[in-house]
Amino acid sequence: MSDALRQDLIDAGLILSAEGQGDFTRGHISVRTSEDASTFLMKPHTFGFDEMTMDNIVVCDGEGNRVSGGPRHSEVFIHSEIFKVRPDVQAIIHAHPVHAVALSATGQAVLPISQPAASFYDGVPYYTDTIDLIRSADMGAGVAKALGSCKAVLMRNHGVAVVGRSIAEAVILSLALENACQIQLLCMAAGGPGQMFPPDDIQRLYDKISRPDQFSINFEYLRRKVKAAQRR
Repeated sequence: MSDALRQDLIDAGLILSAEGQGDFTRGHISVRTSEDASTFLMKPHTFGFDEMTMDNIVVCDGEGNRVSGGPRHSEVFIHSEIFKVRPDVQAIIHAHPVHAVALSATGQAVLPISQPAASFYDGVPYYTDTIDLIRSADMGAGVAKALGSCKAVLMRNHGVAVVGRSIAEAVILSLALENACQIQLLCMAAGGPGQMFPPDDIQRLYDKISRPDQFSINFEYLRRKVKAAQRR
């Protein structure tokens, strides 16, 4: 399996940790392998986002079984079940960002009241079956069903699952969703949104910021940023 793909996963973990997406060792990120679309690489259990190495990254088969690498997360089924039904998805992030969890507890929709929120103009559905850990294939299938064809799903009172056509897209969307939720909560605390922009205006922005190059440019910026911090 490509060392470059493993390095991208390692750097994605460093970025997520640096940007406050870590929750001790509980979050995880995965990416399909280029050699076989039915297998994927994943952050190991008992390690933080910022502790992935070439050796401890887990290789899982399409059912979520560990093939090699470090210890496997019990919530691997979020990843295996989404990969099964979304051939367009190459990478998945599950995390517990504070503002996204807080907004999910209100049950409110993510509103297009900011540029980060415009990234999700096609909707952010809810998974509401349980607050518990997703430790079975059936539960993972429930998350995948709730996600549908969207880029992210809010797991009520628990966290988020964010998907992308690349590691870069999944990472940038995960950060954008947390930023959108933070802005919305601040807006709600200040009395709620005022006049909304018309749908066609939001759609134009959505089209511009959803291009693959927008995700790769910003991912590479964040990669340079964490590498510079490591050198200090």
